[in-house]
Formats: sequence, structure tokens, C-alpha cells
Amino acid sequence: MEKKVLIKMDHISKSFENNKILNDITLHVRKNEFLTLLGPSGCGKTTMLRILAGFEQAEQGSVFFADTDISLWPPYKRKINTVFQKYALFPHMNVFENIAFGLKIQKVHQKEITNRVMDMLALVNLSGFEHRSIDSLSGGQQQRIAIARALINEPEVLLLDEPLGALDLKLRREMQSELKKIQMRLGITFIYVTHDQEEALTMSDTIVVMNNGTIQQIGRPEDIYNEPKNAFVADFIGDSNILPGRMIADYRSFFAGHEFPCVDSGFSINEMVDIVVRPEDIQVVSTAQGMFTAVVQTVTFKGVYYEMAATMDDGYSWLIHSTKMAMPQTEIGLCIGPDEIHVMKQVQS
Repeated sequence: MEKKVLIKMDHISKSFENNKILNDITLHVRKNEFLTLLGPSGCGKTTMLRILAGFEQAEQGSVFFADTDISLWPPYKRKINTVFQKYALFPHMNVFENIAFGLKIQKVHQKEITNRVMDMLALVNLSGFEHRSIDSLSGGQQQRIAIARALINEPEVLLLDEPLGALDLKLRREMQSELKKIQMRLGITFIYVTHDQEEALTMSDTIVVMNNGTIQQIGRPEDIYNEPKNAFVADFIGDSNILPGRMIADYRSFFAGHEFPCVDSGFSINEMVDIVVRPEDIQVVSTAQGMFTAVVQTVTFKGVYYEMAATMDDGYSWLIHSTKMAMPQTEIGLCIGPDEIHVMKQVQS
């Protein structure tokens, strides 16, 4: 059963000093969804979040929450809370006081405040930390307190603006898992901003890929990775070999000087296209078994695979991820299956 749409951003545009930050953005966010806004710095992700939160207003377009236009509502009237990369915790307050701050502003009864703060501390695995000072906490612990403070007011939507950016790699991965568990346990909508592709693929139900103030593609992580809509998405999400090619006919492609069977159709005969082949989808074989050959230029050990750069006689370059290792200047055979070739229409500039 498809989840109900909770938030609609309808033809949103925003500029700063004649610089178009968001250009006619339309986006639907469903109830209980973990949706990630993914893209390079400056693509408009944080501006979208600030418009949703009410910290910025769009020049054009509207924001709807449960079919109500909230475009002009101030932040405190929205059932939306935000966790920032800089957690904005109050250093002069202890953990309990930080988490309880919003409830005290609402003049909630002290007994209820205590119960809800303790529940939040248990949720973020920090029971017993209520009397600790903020300065005594690690970065990951501070981040959990910021999340608890945002969640204690029981928002229907939590906005997270690169909340893990200040953490080291190991802690960031641990917190990715924790955040996803919290979201699933509470069943509320998370809208998450990051430029980290792995983070987006790991955590999200839906990914929105952005560039230059526009949405490039919306889809499940698997679809975004395996079926990118254009060269930008293919290049930004993971490593890719992107080559110019053409469709000879349905299910027949030509690139890198060779003809390959593929699973794509619906293109014009001899239409010029972009071809995407992921590095892990290239099979390294003997030169006699290969569909074509290339010479290894560099080899880097990546732990579970070797990353090799190889070139063909006609100048085509390949990035290959393989459990088989070949020495530099060795000629290798390469095979690409029909399912591993993704054909995209070329974007006209």
C-alpha cells in the first residue's frame, strides 16, 4: 500500500542576489518516509530544507503540509523540527536541560517533562547522561542529544542538515545505522541532506539527486544506482565508466569501438547516447576470452577488491573493480554482459 503524501513542494523557486538557487522544484514527501536530498555543495539542498522549516520563504511556489498551504507560516507553527550539522546545543545547560528546553517553553508539567526526557535518552542510547555537561560529551553523543531535543516535541517531520558531517568515518557509519533505527522505531518522516553518496544509499527509502537548483532524478537507492537517468547522476552516484555511444537498433549498442548486446530499447536507429558501465560489472578474463582487451596502467588495493585503470589501443579508458589483480602494463581481457550496460539519452546543451 502506497504511503500518503505528507509534504508537497509545488514549483518552488528561490534566488539570492540574482543567483538562482532553486529553479521550479516540485517534490512530494510521503508520511513515514526517509527521504534524502543528495547533491554537491551549492546545489540547493539546504535552501530547500530552510524553506520547509520556515526559515526562508520561496519567491515562487507553495509548500503544503497535509494539504494545508503553510508557505507563510512561521517555523514555530509547523510540525517540523530541524537538526543542524552544528548541533546548536546550549553549553550552559546540562543534557537534561537541553532536551527539555522546548517542553519548558511550552510550559509542560515538570513530571511529564522528566518522563519524556528519560524516554528520549533511552531512545538515543544515552540513559544516565541527564546530568552530564555538554562539553563533556563526544561529537557523536552531542549529535544524539540534538536529535533527542528535536524529537521530544513530537514533530511529524524531522529535517536533518548534514548532521553527521563533523564525525569521523567509523562514528558516522555507526550513527547512520542509529538514525535509521530511530526513524523506523518512531515512524516519522525524515528529510535528510547530504553530499555523501554512500550515506544516501545506506539510509534512504527515497533519494532526490540535485544539481544546480534542479532535481535530476528521484527514486529508490537501487534504481538511482542501477538506472541513472543522465550522466550527472551516473557520475555522482558511485564510480562509473561513461562513454559516448550509439544505439544500432533495439538491444544492440556500439561504444568503445565494439558492438555489444544490451537490454535497452526505444531509441532511434543510430541515435547517439551515453553508455554507463559500473566498474564492478566488468569481468576480468584472459585476453583469449575477452570481448576486447586493454592494458592495465595502475592498480590500487581497496581491501575487498582491486581498483585498476586500463586503456585500450584507441585511447578508451576503463575503471575496473575486480577481485582479480593484474600487474601494471599487463594486457587483460574484459567482458561486459548485456545487463551491465545502461544506455541513457544524451542531454542536449
